[in-house]
Amino acid sequence: MRAHRLAIVLALALIPSGFQAGGALAAQGSAPGAARTAGARASYDTSAFAALEWRDVGPARGGRSVAVAGSAQRPLEYYMGTTGGGVFKTTDGGMNWSPVTDGYFGGTIGAITVDPQNPDVVWVGGGETCIRGNVSHGDGVWMTSDAGKTWQYMGLRETEHIARVVVDPRDSDVIFVAAMGPVHGPSADRGIYRSRDGGKSWDKVLFRNDSTGAIDLDIDPSNPDVMYAAFWQAGRSPWGMSSGGMHSGIFKTVDGGTTWTEISRNPGLPQAGPMGKIGLAVSPAMPQRIWALVEHDSGGMYRSDDGGATWQLTNSERKLRQRAWYYTHIYADPKDSNVVYALNVGFFRSRDGGKTFPQAIRVPHGDNHDLWIAPDDPKRMIEGNDGGANVTFTGGEAWTDQDFPTAQFYHVATTNEFPYRICGAQQDNSTLCGPSRADGSIELADWYEAGGCESGYVTPDPDDPTVTYAGCYGGNLDRLDRETGFRRDITVYPINPMGQSSEDIAVRFQWTFPIVFSRHDPDVLYAAGSRLFRTTNEGQSWTPVSPDLARADPRTMGPSGGPITKDQTGVETYALIFAFDESPITPGLLWAGTDDGLVHISRDNGATWKNVTPPDIGDFTRVSIIEPSTFDAGTAYVAANRYQMDDKRPYIWKTTDFGATWKLLVNGIPATEFVRVV
Repeated sequence: MRAHRLAIVLALALIPSGFQAGGALAAQGSAPGAARTAGARASYDTSAFAALEWRDVGPARGGRSVAVAGSAQRPLEYYMGTTGGGVFKTTDGGMNWSPVTDGYFGGTIGAITVDPQNPDVVWVGGGETCIRGNVSHGDGVWMTSDAGKTWQYMGLRETEHIARVVVDPRDSDVIFVAAMGPVHGPSADRGIYRSRDGGKSWDKVLFRNDSTGAIDLDIDPSNPDVMYAAFWQAGRSPWGMSSGGMHSGIFKTVDGGTTWTEISRNPGLPQAGPMGKIGLAVSPAMPQRIWALVEHDSGGMYRSDDGGATWQLTNSERKLRQRAWYYTHIYADPKDSNVVYALNVGFFRSRDGGKTFPQAIRVPHGDNHDLWIAPDDPKRMIEGNDGGANVTFTGGEAWTDQDFPTAQFYHVATTNEFPYRICGAQQDNSTLCGPSRADGSIELADWYEAGGCESGYVTPDPDDPTVTYAGCYGGNLDRLDRETGFRRDITVYPINPMGQSSEDIAVRFQWTFPIVFSRHDPDVLYAAGSRLFRTTNEGQSWTPVSPDLARADPRTMGPSGGPITKDQTGVETYALIFAFDESPITPGLLWAGTDDGLVHISRDNGATWKNVTPPDIGDFTRVSIIEPSTFDAGTAYVAANRYQMDDKRPYIWKTTDFGATWKLLVNGIPATEFVRVV
């Protein structure tokens, strides 16, 4: 065991100092020997580290993209917005991609538009509007005038989540932004914004209210003074989301956005009850034809052939409306007025005006979010989904691959071997373990699945790095032996909770729940849900070692979603342990933090627990990570956040007396930068 731990010390010493190794390993129960050695390097020769450079170890497997764009003038040039790494660009038709916004901005991208007149000019809106429970906001609008070499900030920072950017095809100085606005609280920074001076200044030309934002915007290419906008009343809290309300609706302008008329209840559209998310598409081949995909109790695909004056329901299939808040995107073929595309889990096309959507078009990855179609060649498209972007020149018969390093990982762990392997769970894909170094470049084939699924912790056995324990939503937990390939289900509470409210689940587990080895006994493994569980026989049996530790306020335990479509897939499962670790100093000294703002300590290996919550932590604060000190048993650090309560301030607490008192440590951190790990 000591040899394995020494290996991890040597490996971490080679990582540049900016890497959050301590926090990442603490989440997985890192070896105390490694932590002590790292801490002991209080002084060192800085020249020894000056030669180190960052390197990409992969995996070369794409992550979610909700914004894509191309240009008519350059058939091989496309842009992809990622949900964590800024904008990527290809100049060879999707064969190779490179980041183009590093050094200017990054994060989550909600919208990309190439100027129809000048392909060197590209507009980007930050913050996705497919509002997942772990959605990230953006920082406004950016523009490049040299095809991505340099970028300028163009304002609207407070909008946070931008659904669409539209450039007037007649005048490049006229730009429209459809802003959803902040997801986690009321805000006036929503609606349709217009600039008439190339983005130097912005006017809000359409506003609904502080809880309803603009979710789609489409322009009549034959008469750009005519536009259609969709508004969505929606929001999220730490324990749920809401999609729909009486303020959702459709608007039309015929004077370039100066005045707008609501057409939400025009004949043929639903006449009563709340609407949810709405997708819009104008047919360039027949501009009076508009489609609207509407979330409603009697919703579906609606079509107007008279510019929105009257409508008819053409299709009500559930496959076009499932998880409406996450999808509901439609696009019109530029040449054929009968062809329209609908994006959902599948990628669907109708050739009869929206009446039928036959078998889905096969794409490299499911969960489809954005589509751009070349105005001069409908067979040339770029499509964005939860695996990234892919390009087709054959109308969807064949697509480019998604082998670029934009994957989102929930947690990162390392194995106790030399060279060490890096393990994690990729959003909407599988878990992976891969080499930290190799002869030559590291390829995707060098990585292997580690059990579990997209959302879980991956925790390598400290004594046997070929064995991993990996989680999944719904509380599922696997033990995988890489050498034999044997995968065993060791789920603590094997009841499928999908679709159930938190109040109805006897033993709850979060979407990404802690799986942690003891710091002192490699035969002890913990799994944390609404209670803390322990196994000493590799998951063959589990013993609860705590009561329910969360506050479990009844206001936070009900159904999520609605008022039209419920959504309870595990992200919203609430009132449970989100952070856990054991002291590296004292065996049986256990720390646990909940997603609703409580911190507990046990000093007798789980026999009894004491609430030691910092008094100023606030209700429903997510305790993200607890880091016990490697030098003093009574010292621990807590990283917490309240951004899902519309509070982006950083929160880091330190105790030196086993939680009896706490000190807030945030001096020097901007008040707008929330914290996940310390």
